Amino acid sequence: MSYLKFDKSLMINLEQSLPKEMLRTNKSGAYHCTTIVGCNTRKQHGLLVIPIPEMDDKAHVLLSSLDETVIQHGAPFNLGLHQYGEGVFSPNGHKYIREFNCDSVPSVTFRVGGVILTKEKVFISHENRILIKYTLKDAHSPTTLQFRPFLAFRNANDLCMANGSINTALEQEKNGISCCLYAGYPRLYMQFNKEVKWVSDGHWYNGIEYYKDRDRGIPYKEDLWVPGYFELPIRKGESIIFSASTFDCDPKEFEATYEAEISTRTMRTSFYNCLKNSAKQFYLKRGKNMYIMAGYPWYNVRSRDELIALPGCTLAIDHEEDFKAIAHTFIEAYRKFVATGETDATIHEIDLPDIPLWLTWTLQQYRRVHGAEKCRELFGEAVRNIISDIVSGKIPNLMPDDNGLLRTEGREKPVSWLSASIDGKPIIPRSGYLVEFNALWYNALMFAAELHEGAADDFSAECRKRAESMKQPFLDTFLNDYGYLYDYVDGAYTDLSVRPNMAIAVGLDYSPLDRRQRKCVLDFATRELLTPKGLRSLSPKSAGYNPTYVGGPIEREYAVHQGPARPWLFGFYADAYLKVFGTSGLGFIERQLIGYEDEMAEGCIGSLSELYDGNPPYTGRGAISTAKNVGEILRTVHNVKRLNKQLLTDSKS
Repeated sequence: MSYLKFDKSLMINLEQSLPKEMLRTNKSGAYHCTTIVGCNTRKQHGLLVIPIPEMDDKAHVLLSSLDETVIQHGAPFNLGLHQYGEGVFSPNGHKYIREFNCDSVPSVTFRVGGVILTKEKVFISHENRILIKYTLKDAHSPTTLQFRPFLAFRNANDLCMANGSINTALEQEKNGISCCLYAGYPRLYMQFNKEVKWVSDGHWYNGIEYYKDRDRGIPYKEDLWVPGYFELPIRKGESIIFSASTFDCDPKEFEATYEAEISTRTMRTSFYNCLKNSAKQFYLKRGKNMYIMAGYPWYNVRSRDELIALPGCTLAIDHEEDFKAIAHTFIEAYRKFVATGETDATIHEIDLPDIPLWLTWTLQQYRRVHGAEKCRELFGEAVRNIISDIVSGKIPNLMPDDNGLLRTEGREKPVSWLSASIDGKPIIPRSGYLVEFNALWYNALMFAAELHEGAADDFSAECRKRAESMKQPFLDTFLNDYGYLYDYVDGAYTDLSVRPNMAIAVGLDYSPLDRRQRKCVLDFATRELLTPKGLRSLSPKSAGYNPTYVGGPIEREYAVHQGPARPWLFGFYADAYLKVFGTSGLGFIERQLIGYEDEMAEGCIGSLSELYDGNPPYTGRGAISTAKNVGEILRTVHNVKRLNKQLLTDSKS
């Protein structure tokens, strides 16, 4: 039985099929993304979307789409699908789709009369190259295929307009052509694994629309250049492979390359395997360095997102070596920033004040999986340096006060993950004492003390002393009589909003709160913040609650942290729940995970969206696939499996 399979009845219903998107990446920053019916619905969609470091740090759409046409008895049947003005779709190729299956690779089955044609897509790891395999399963008469490439050659966040500046020149390549529409872009090579006829017939296709962008209140119409079409016959039982890449390829190797890539894939046959596959798609390798992308289709590497995502996207899927490679890359960039003030070209936002706090938490997760001795050997020095950096005031905008708490200035510029802003000014001016900053600091001190227990110097004892000295000030500052933790306290001002940062505070391994206090805060979070898709960013009972992330850019910016739910926060909630209730809480956490498994067939299939509406039906919005959501749900699944295994072992002993 297929886990990610959609039949004809869903595929031909565009209201149901268009919202479902699929994503493939090459683990080097390039990706392919579209809907399951092949109709691009946002400007970031494309068949081959690649980074071009020589130009900028953005992704660029080279090949937007490839329209296939089946010809029998001289009659053409176009399998493509595009949206134009007034809700018009053309050429309506979705009506020929009989099935979509994504258990291994994205596979679509078309039926046109007596013709049954399958289409499978594979993105080649660490190459700017996609392969599409077409197999004629059945046909009762001679069959010809035509392929029209829709070219963009633009920034993925821009749109293309018909113009006379494009370079329409084409060069013949082995079984194909190459072209480059604008200076500065790489050549696009389009080739087949068998001889093909090319017909030059250049036209602009005007007024293609992307309804996802229209709904977001941003420009949504563009023109795409189609330079002509390929044509070749195909026999019953025959497979042909199309390659789009930024380099000349040998067509004789297409089949072997295709099969080799498929052999490395994780089958999406379960919730866990879907998340595992999604996690690996965030990996980014550049030279000797490794990173985790924050999400697709429009995010790059962001420090906080990478650190939150890293344990789940590596350790929870048994990729220890990848954790070590990514962690060491980050630590090297962080040390350079602290020493010189120079920020990393690839890792963005490394200068934010809470980054060393999150880095310590990330390394602590390695200890939880692989033990203190191994963690100390690999990361002990890094943890020691982080503590020393914070204590000595080397971290910009992170000031230790005499009471042991950490203070930051966030009135003029966002400093935490609640980073929404208008004209650079934070919408939520979190400043002074922030609850998760100080909870992470207490946790970091206790973790460092434990990691260096028995060392020759007094480092461990000093860390414990600092942690102990800040415990009561933390409680006095944040814990209130209502049963929850204040989100931030800035001088005489106390923010009364009920936000999920308190779940981070009670979910950490070490918390200033005792078990009774943790349970009280956890109960409050359960009542007011918990949804099937994560924790709300604001309680419905708090002023300004807005559960839906819709409208234009300014409306969405005001709404993004005022109610929509974040799955990554559930990771901390689950940690807190299991700490309070122990293994007796496993059943509740397992039931909560069902809400995330339901999302595997929604939005970006096999992955998790950036955020979800705070009210039913909890629609996914924002970036279609985000690393910290996938990572934290994976980490929770891993913890649940570990505890269930422990229960089973205990029952047998």
